[in-house]
Amino acid sequence: MKWVILIIMAAVLGGIMSVYNGLVSRRNKVKNAWAQIDVQLKRRFDLIPNLVETVKGYATHEKDTLENVIKARNTYATAQTPEDAMNANNQIAGALNKLFALAESYPDLKANQNFIHLQAELTSVEDKIGYSRQFYNDTAMMYNNFRQIFPNNFISNWFNFNEETYFEADETERSNVQVKF
Repeated sequence: MKWVILIIMAAVLGGIMSVYNGLVSRRNKVKNAWAQIDVQLKRRFDLIPNLVETVKGYATHEKDTLENVIKARNTYATAQTPEDAMNANNQIAGALNKLFALAESYPDLKANQNFIHLQAELTSVEDKIGYSRQFYNDTAMMYNNFRQIFPNNFISNWFNFNEETYFEADETERSNVQVKF
């Protein structure tokens, strides 16, 4: 009888350890996925000053747009949490969209090789950010699902494994783009 109790206790303890290790592994995958987004956001962050300087030479009277791009970049630089960085990313995306729309008003700027190169580089970075965001959200979903299923939910609450937030588009990115000729 003593052996049966010991075997049951060992099985329960083994199950708890297995779920705990699964939660740790999945949480670390989420952190890694966020780090991959952060790498791409940093690349974008580093390209913005070059882009702004290139545009400044052509669009000196478009000061507000340029200041908004720099302000959004600085907001990202001071972000303390992934949620703050996600919000700052949305601000940067909106500011860059306005900057590229501004370039349409300046044919010489659109033809400038430096601007074309920077725009292509930023487009590449934006694609990578999109893929990284998708991977992060998939990883966060798998972690959240694992921590919420029974009996994992008891163990995840017991050891304070919190739900991960998703990287979502803000309202301006969800709205329809208006194209005017």
